[in-house]
Amino acid sequence: MFKRNPFGHYLFIKLWLIRLLGFITRRRFNGFNDLQIKGSEIIRQLPNENVLFISNHQTYFADVTAMMHVFFASLAGRDDNLNYLRYIWKPKLNVYYIAAKETMKAGILPRILAYTGSISVERTWREKGKDINRQVKMSDISNIGKALNDGWVITFPQGTTRPFAPIRKGTLHIIKTYNPIVVPIQIDGFRRSFDKKGIYIKKKGIKQTMHIKPPLSFDVSKSNEDLVAQIAEAIGQVKK
Repeated sequence: MFKRNPFGHYLFIKLWLIRLLGFITRRRFNGFNDLQIKGSEIIRQLPNENVLFISNHQTYFADVTAMMHVFFASLAGRDDNLNYLRYIWKPKLNVYYIAAKETMKAGILPRILAYTGSISVERTWREKGKDINRQVKMSDISNIGKALNDGWVITFPQGTTRPFAPIRKGTLHIIKTYNPIVVPIQIDGFRRSFDKKGIYIKKKGIKQTMHIKPPLSFDVSKSNEDLVAQIAEAIGQVKK
């Protein structure tokens, strides 16, 4: 009951928060809307730690919530579906996600969600709606490494919900520093289903998709530009 993760969060509290939030949110992806999943078998083939999921981003919270549902269901033996909510009873507790610190402090709900696995980092390019130019905090990078060492980490390399935004090179820095297994995910339909925060349902009956792809192989001898382009292509963020 008193066991904590590397960030000092009580696993017992995290477990019950995930169970409660999972019960509340499941119908958003398997009820009000229909989440079409592809590649859940890949989740079951991954090691317990040092896995980095990279994905395009459409809402602040619905994207990562759906991914956690899919991860837990896949690990419980579901094949590309979220049927039977029993999977939420034994979730994987060492799943984390990278989020902007200002987002996770903006109200009570984000603070509660942060306890389920947020690694809060300071944006280096934007804050409070204004462009900035700030150095990366090494403590943020260290915390991401700590999370990878403990389990799985979800990140959104574009750092924004705007489609086809450039890939931030911070993701490349994480890959080169910690050499995780990198699993790309491509999502769609969340922007049409929910508001920007991913809390309020904007429209029901929307087809949502989540495609989990095989791990990427990086040739670190290539230029940063080539590697960034590889990431963009993998998460479907290259204009055709």
